[in-house]
Amino acid sequence: MDAFQKEIDERTNLTSTNKFEMLLFRLGGTGDGGQGELFGINVFKIREIVPMMDITKAAGTQSPMLGMVNIRGQVISVIDLAAVTGCKPATGLNILLITEYARHTQAFAVESVEEIVRLDWSQVLSAEQRAGGDLVTSIARLDADVDGSRLVQVLDVEQILNLTAPVKKVLDQGYTNSLKDLIKPGAIVLAADDSKVARALIENGLSTLGIPYIMTNSGKEAWEKLQALGAEAQREDKPISDKVALMLTDLEMPEMDGFTLTRNIKNDQRYKGIPVLIHSSLSGSANEDHVKSVGANGYVAKFAIDELAKTLRQTLLH
Repeated sequence: MDAFQKEIDERTNLTSTNKFEMLLFRLGGTGDGGQGELFGINVFKIREIVPMMDITKAAGTQSPMLGMVNIRGQVISVIDLAAVTGCKPATGLNILLITEYARHTQAFAVESVEEIVRLDWSQVLSAEQRAGGDLVTSIARLDADVDGSRLVQVLDVEQILNLTAPVKKVLDQGYTNSLKDLIKPGAIVLAADDSKVARALIENGLSTLGIPYIMTNSGKEAWEKLQALGAEAQREDKPISDKVALMLTDLEMPEMDGFTLTRNIKNDQRYKGIPVLIHSSLSGSANEDHVKSVGANGYVAKFAIDELAKTLRQTLLH
């Protein structure tokens, strides 16, 4: 148990250096007979890895849902990731990745698991302006800046989960325009998330709450925007609170993660008074405790839209 806890602590401490560990897996090829492309998932999302087992297919189940499995008394839905991405497993779906996203557990069926690699978030680039498809949030370069570096696709799991089990997108009526008076005139909420579906949900929620916002696609972009707003506030001889009321950030993002973004804000005399609210699918008590240790003012699991509204209110009133 001591060795296991030490391993957990080591992985948690990676976030203090903008690093993380990624599990590499394959889903199969595209029909040309070549080796399947590499995909990756943050190790913190993995609860366990098990061999394929008997799947119970519920009545009406349609692809990419395969059905359900029973693991130690817990019934878990199984999603065929190969079907989602259009890959064809050469040897079948042999492995189940049991994952936890936003306090929900599900299994992803994959062809094979390769290895765990340790990366810096600077090695992970946004896929939106590159060749990534709608289901890919980022591309990881396994060998840093080396020419011909192996590339790993990081899937937008939030988008995939939304396709299989759509999340609630509309706030309860009582929240409509309820927070607009808590924001100084001219100030905004600065938000950061690399997932398209997450950004759409955040934008819809903030608009419904009557909160003006600026949305960015990564921690690095959010940090650069905050610095620009800080310089603008200085030129106008105003406090940064006149420009930014709150930072709302995801944790897993290319180039700079939410942990590093939060530390940058809280360690900078100019910005440390800005409340930081973490909005992440990286759940679990250990991760949520670690969020607090880097100075964040609160944590909300994706995609609990009413909980997000409630926590925004509490944070802005504090």
